[in-house]
Amino acid sequence: MGTQAHAHQQATPAAPARLALRGAARRERILDAALELFVERGYLGTTMDDIGAAVDIKGPSLYKHVRSKHDLLAELMSRSIASVHAAHDEAVAATDDVVEQLRLAVEAHVRFHARHRLDAFLGSRELHNLLPEHRARIGRERKAYERSFRRLVEAGVAAGRLDVRSPKLTTFALLDMGTGVAVWFREDGPSSVEQLARHHGELAMRMVGAT
Repeated sequence: MGTQAHAHQQATPAAPARLALRGAARRERILDAALELFVERGYLGTTMDDIGAAVDIKGPSLYKHVRSKHDLLAELMSRSIASVHAAHDEAVAATDDVVEQLRLAVEAHVRFHARHRLDAFLGSRELHNLLPEHRARIGRERKAYERSFRRLVEAGVAAGRLDVRSPKLTTFALLDMGTGVAVWFREDGPSSVEQLARHHGELAMRMVGAT
């Protein structure tokens, strides 16, 4: 009996760890609520009281979890680019073939924007409301993501596997395929997210003249 109790104690997170987990979960709820409100009402049209009401936290108590509305906006944009970049890296790591890497990267890009349409809307509509230093940081993160695509296109061209005149312009076109999906895709439409991703992957291969 004592051994079982000891094992149970070991399996149960310590109080500080439980508090940290609850705090992280609450912060995610706050971020998700802020995302919906920023897209629905606009960043300037949303107040901290609106966000607090959405997660059932009274006004002053909200500041125990977040410093400001602006910090929420900046964190949401960073969270989005970090997530899509992680999906890209996972896709590229699945194969050593550069053409297949590009196809899988496009599929991951489209899949993300179909599933995270609110993030795409926020990133396109509210970037100008970031403070200059945060806007510059988000710009660098987006540039790094764009370069990860361009490197694949350039590697494919160098290997004689892709036929494009401008890797830079081609990369922009590939990225636009995903951001465009966020505008018109609906979950109850005729195509699933996976069907959509595969279709765009095939389109991308034709666009780059893959062999």
